[in-house]
Amino acid sequence: MAVQAQNIVMGPAILYTAPFGTTEPAWSAITSSPAAPWTDVGGTADGTSVLLEVETSITDIMVEQLVDPVAGRVSKRVIQVTAALEEVTQQNLLLAMNQLATITTGAGYSVLDPLTTPTSTQPQYMALIVDGFAPTTGTTETECRRRLIVRKALSTSKVDFEYEKTKPSIFSTTWTGYWISSVVSPFEVIDQTS
Repeated sequence: MAVQAQNIVMGPAILYTAPFGTTEPAWSAITSSPAAPWTDVGGTADGTSVLLEVETSITDIMVEQLVDPVAGRVSKRVIQVTAALEEVTQQNLLLAMNQLATITTGAGYSVLDPLTTPTSTQPQYMALIVDGFAPTTGTTETECRRRLIVRKALSTSKVDFEYEKTKPSIFSTTWTGYWISSVVSPFEVIDQTS
């Protein structure tokens, strides 16, 4: 097969979040920003990616009489989205902490306090949209979009505050996707084709 330059994708992506169960944008609206309550998390660290990874584990099936596996079965799938949030706002901190905090505002200040009640064990699931680029259609090199939707996720990363003279503070986040039902897939990939 010959190289087809229009299938090579490069460029940044925008990360949006919303509470689990939020209505997803229509497939036909792929060129538009998602409407509220979808929220853009803002800038991510220069030189880093917004990354969706799907890791599938295969368990080999063996029989005593053979040295080679006779078959394999999918035994595990891990879906993760990682992003280095450079806008270190309290709202992004709340996202990284699975909404397990409260933000109180006053005249000239805001305070984030982590939850310490029994509800602190019940995180709020989020939905994520990664809006990036897709292979272009035909040979016209026209820009096409790709929308990755993870429907139910929790932040599984630690939150840290790092201050250094020569680099910005960053919330390094990792969200893990979770099963929803036998008829609703945990993630979806939508490509613009025209």
